[in-house]
Amino acid sequence: MAQRQSKRIYEANVCQRARGNSAAILSDGRKGQVRVHPDGEHSKRFDIPRWLAENGFEKVNALGSTDYGGVYRRGEQDIIINPKSGLGDVTGVIDGRPVHVECKGGTINTTHAGQISKLRRGLCEAVGLLMARHSDEAREIAAVPWTPVTERLAKSMSGRCAKAGIEIALIKRDGSILWDTNII
Repeated sequence: MAQRQSKRIYEANVCQRARGNSAAILSDGRKGQVRVHPDGEHSKRFDIPRWLAENGFEKVNALGSTDYGGVYRRGEQDIIINPKSGLGDVTGVIDGRPVHVECKGGTINTTHAGQISKLRRGLCEAVGLLMARHSDEAREIAAVPWTPVTERLAKSMSGRCAKAGIEIALIKRDGSILWDTNII
């Protein structure tokens, strides 16, 4: 019997898709700068430079000791990949307002209770990390893979998250985003 290969959306992939879906989250063609702070696990599971190159970004400066850290540019848009923990997964400033995105990944085509629990825990953890941040009037977004489970949980959390100023972005496999305002 052939074993079904699981489909994962890694945390780095969620971060890049959150950044890459710029019309929805960060830049929609405007001049801007976004910072992505991947940990070591991100780069092992997701080829960050290749993804950026495929999306029209060129590395213009190196940053840090990794081969993927640096400044990537496309027109007047910069993405700074700074592999440093504790800074938030994706940050930026759009129209003068800071944006802060916490991202979590997970297995998306499973019915295994442990994997489903990890998806639920990932959304709760992303929201919790945003709630624990110092309030700086930033737009705060929890980004996780879309599954029926995360959509149901997002629906139940959306009211309380909205009161706390936190948006939920469910990242679909094709890179599109389902916002909590569209799932209520």
